Amino acid sequence: MFSKKIKITCFDLKKKNNRRIKGLFSEILQKKDPNYKVIDTFSNNYHFSYNKKKISKFKKYKTISIFGLGGSSLCIKAIYNFLRLKIKKKVFFYDNLNVSVPKIAKNKNLDIVISKSGSTLETIVNENIFSKSKKLFITENKKSYLMNLALKLKSEIIEHRNFVGGRYSALSEVGMLPAELLGLKSEKFKKFDDLIKDKSFTNTLINNVDMMYKFYLSGKTNSVILNFDESLISLLEWYQQLLSESLGKKGKGFFPIISNLPKDNHSLMQLYLDGNKNNFFTIFDFTDHKAPKINNKNLLSGYNFLRNKSIKSVMIAQKDAVKKVFKKQGLKFRNFEIQNKDEESLGIIFTYFMLETILLGKLMKLNPFDQPAVESIKKETKKILS
Repeated sequence: MFSKKIKITCFDLKKKNNRRIKGLFSEILQKKDPNYKVIDTFSNNYHFSYNKKKISKFKKYKTISIFGLGGSSLCIKAIYNFLRLKIKKKVFFYDNLNVSVPKIAKNKNLDIVISKSGSTLETIVNENIFSKSKKLFITENKKSYLMNLALKLKSEIIEHRNFVGGRYSALSEVGMLPAELLGLKSEKFKKFDDLIKDKSFTNTLINNVDMMYKFYLSGKTNSVILNFDESLISLLEWYQQLLSESLGKKGKGFFPIISNLPKDNHSLMQLYLDGNKNNFFTIFDFTDHKAPKINNKNLLSGYNFLRNKSIKSVMIAQKDAVKKVFKKQGLKFRNFEIQNKDEESLGIIFTYFMLETILLGKLMKLNPFDQPAVESIKKETKKILS
């Protein structure tokens, strides 16, 4: 446990740290390869392409719409849903083409349009149809459709740094500017400088990377994410994109599957326990002490074991049961137990998984920052529409 905010149980607690991975981690932190410059955004020393005074005029908006696909919106959605109890504003996401249109009072909404390339087709379509309010653009400083549109409308433009890929943008302008407008403090997310000095954090990271690489080499490539808290779904979708898009290339990679429990105990658990054994598991949970409690008066005989129990205590029992059965069957799993939902906790999770993915890319001899195969779909779509 490297933080009071998050308790992590590794895949293999007895495993000693791999010297090779330690060396690779050291290389990555030195940032000799330009690709690793994105790590600068993890630190509080990173200078945003905006200043807080400049964006303060946008804080008056009580409703915000996010126009963006993939990494341009997933991290913001994760922030919003993870910290929802702290956020008083409403946020709507236009992150697919089959969107329902919310009723928003004209000129009382801020539309944030995000695309690194400035040419993301779905974002252009959604902005064209649904964006009716004050606009703020986050895009790379180069000629593009969205850059030209922003200039035409005389809208505020925030630079999306060219060394920051969408799925690694959570702690950059893409994630932190909306966070500030939602009333959060960007500096509270940034724990990188302390984490890399923490032996518990680095040992946990290296242990898990070592095990995941061994899973990959042995053909165990289904990364099943068992989720015990619905407010974490957006965060896990961010992680799903990070893992699949970063490492799914050259015939390699992991297949991340989000499975919501205890619901999936009644559909997919049979497969996990008794199907083929090419899965490993990551369990996510949140310690919630405010969950609704059982009504003792309405309990029938034979179910007294539920007396005074809350929904959360039932879920914890189910999670513990899953862990015990997995251990008996030799199924590999790790557990992320979130103690507090705040900026620091989420910042640690963002930092951890981005570093883990970058390290895995290094081990697998892959560039974890590109997505060449996806470009073919984009080109073919434009051909069909032309």
